[in-house]
Amino acid sequence: MEKNAKIYIAGHRGMVGSAIFRKLKNEGYNNLTTRTSAELDLRDQQAVAAFFDAEQPEYVFLAAAKVGGIVANNTYRADFLYENLQIQNNIIHQSYLNSVKKLMFLGSSCIYPKMAPQPLKEEYLLTGLLEQTNEPYAIAKIAGIKMCDAYRAQYGCNYISVMPTNLYGYNDNYHPQNSHVLPALIRRFHEAKEQGLPDVTIWGTGSPKREFLFADDLAEACYYLMINYDEEGLVNVGTGDDISIKDLALLVKKIVQYQGEIQFDTSKPDGTPRKLMDVSKLHNKGWKHTIELEEGIALAYDDFLKKYAISVS
Repeated sequence: MEKNAKIYIAGHRGMVGSAIFRKLKNEGYNNLTTRTSAELDLRDQQAVAAFFDAEQPEYVFLAAAKVGGIVANNTYRADFLYENLQIQNNIIHQSYLNSVKKLMFLGSSCIYPKMAPQPLKEEYLLTGLLEQTNEPYAIAKIAGIKMCDAYRAQYGCNYISVMPTNLYGYNDNYHPQNSHVLPALIRRFHEAKEQGLPDVTIWGTGSPKREFLFADDLAEACYYLMINYDEEGLVNVGTGDDISIKDLALLVKKIVQYQGEIQFDTSKPDGTPRKLMDVSKLHNKGWKHTIELEEGIALAYDDFLKKYAISVS
């Protein structure tokens, strides 16, 4: 990927896209093309076609998506399916029509069957039923993987798919209803600390286990794979380690320095029991994460305090 190549980062203001943008800048890439959602509606086929025709990007990082936690996924099921399909269909197809040299599609670990063996290997895709709460989002992402493979098979396109585990980091979403578990915990413990609340209530039993990757580590992996990986199929990106939601809550509580108690609302859903990635394929390609969970949460909380704490308190 030449230093002066024109690179389009779809979703550059999101947590993942902004991390990829920072990484490319740090590597000396200066011909980066971006559009905000106000400037370009990626769901609009004609608008995306006009953008690609005018800009002619050589490389594409497809990090744009409609995302959210359990509540958002389960509530806006039609939106999550329709909007994600539209975004990726438009970008992948226009990349083909405009002779993009290489495209990276970013998915999610929720593509794997709910009861798949742990850790999750790439070949477990489509071997069982999905988790019901986020099935529409997962189906959209599976369609994106298969679309990249299909365009590779039919047209010879060099399109690759990367499946990150649960992400957190700079520019995360701290919305009270629509955020993922780690940013939701950061906000909840912070607000409880500020308001002097005696306890914090967490959904479910606390027993499900989750794996977490700092978004800047993902950006490092994406850059590495864009340079070094050209194969069909997908690559898991994660740490290879997981933690229970209860232990995660205790870790966030410690970092935020909240002194109260933790309660678990067992009437609420747990979601998938476990989602640990098998990252041996990635490790064999020569890449491994560098930011461990406690360090990463501290960095994320500092970012939250700088950017969001005033607006949410």
